[in-house]
Amino acid sequence: QVQLVESGGDTVQSGGSLRLSCVASGFSRDSYAIGWFRQAPGKELEGLSAISSVDGGTYYSDSAEGRFTTSRDAAKNTVYLQMNNLQPNDPAIYYCAARYIPSTPVVVTPMVVLYDYWGRGTQVTVLP
Repeated sequence: QVQLVESGGDTVQSGGSLRLSCVASGFSRDSYAIGWFRQAPGKELEGLSAISSVDGGTYYSDSAEGRFTTSRDAAKNTVYLQMNNLQPNDPAIYYCAARYIPSTPVVVTPMVVLYDYWGRGTQVTVLP
């Protein structure tokens, strides 16, 4: 059973940085994508980034491009989301999610409906 556990959420000042972690386990094969998502109060779940276990390829949404970076440490089964220059519109619960993908390189995107396994989330708060 795939399990995902997020950590690293905190309260920071506007302009600050945070690094979120997602420890993933239980995969039955080595080809999968991990995506990062967030949901602010009263808003829909929003995809931010995705990374492939096959070739390390990444994809960023417009909201994440330029400020957020996703990376992975395969030895630790961990995917990270580095968030810089956090703004007052960034507070949300941040989730990581996973889905299986083909074993050949493909473009992975953080489209919510494609992901089958979800963590419980970690809260990020940004003070003005």
